[in-house]
Amino acid sequence: MSGLDAARKIAILSSIAFNSRVTLDKVYVEGITAITPLDIAYASELGYLIKLLAIAKEDDKGQIQARVHPAFLPKQHPLANVNDVFNAVFVEGDAVGEVMHYGRGAGQMPTASAVVGDLIEVSRNIIQGLNARIGCTCFDEKPMLDINKMEVEFYIRMNVIDRPGVLAGIAGVFGSNNVSIATVLQKTSKGGNAELILITHKVIEQNLRNALETLDEMAIVHEINNVIRLEGNGGEQE
Repeated sequence: MSGLDAARKIAILSSIAFNSRVTLDKVYVEGITAITPLDIAYASELGYLIKLLAIAKEDDKGQIQARVHPAFLPKQHPLANVNDVFNAVFVEGDAVGEVMHYGRGAGQMPTASAVVGDLIEVSRNIIQGLNARIGCTCFDEKPMLDINKMEVEFYIRMNVIDRPGVLAGIAGVFGSNNVSIATVLQKTSKGGNAELILITHKVIEQNLRNALETLDEMAIVHEINNVIRLEGNGGEQE
C-alpha cells in the first residue's frame, strides 16, 4: 500500500543497473491510498490501467531517477497484464532491447521456493569454502534527479464550477506555467459543478505543481481530487 517494499527493490536494482549507489532515502515513494474507483474507471475510459510502478532511469546527462508511485499505463503495455500475485521487471537495454521477467512474487510456495534456494546456495558455499558473491559494482557517483525536475505526463481530476469561461480560465493558468494539455473530459455532476479530467503532455513536475497551487486558490475550482503520473506512452516504457 505504501510502496516501501517496491522502493527498496528499485534502490537495489538501480544500483546494479547504473553502477552507482542508490539508497532508499533517494527514492521518491508514493503509495496507492489516494487511488479511488472513479480514477480507475476514468483510466479505463481513456485506455489505461492504474499500476503501482517502481521506475529507474538514467538520462543522457548521467542523472539517475528512482521513483515509486501509481501510474496510468496503456492497456497494451506488457506490464498492464501483470495481475494478482504476479510481479514483473521490464528492462530496456542498449543492446538487448526490451526484456520482461515475469513470475509469482507472493504467496506461500513462491516465498518458500526462494528461501529454500538461498539455503541451498549457502550450504554449497560452506562446503566449497566460497561465498559466490560479487560485490556491488557501484564504482560511479552519479547525481540523482529531483522529482520536481522530472518531465512526466499527468492525469488530473478536479471539481469545478459548471459555467462558461471556466475551462478557459483553467487553461490560462496551465499555459502560463508551461503546462500543455493533451486531453480534456468534462463530466457533469450535481449542484452546478462539473468534474474535469485532464491529461497533459510531458511537463516538468514543478511547473505542474505551481499551476495546481494557483488553481487551488481560485473560486472556480472547488477541489483538485487527484493527480497521477502517466508512463509507457510514446515508446517510453519502463
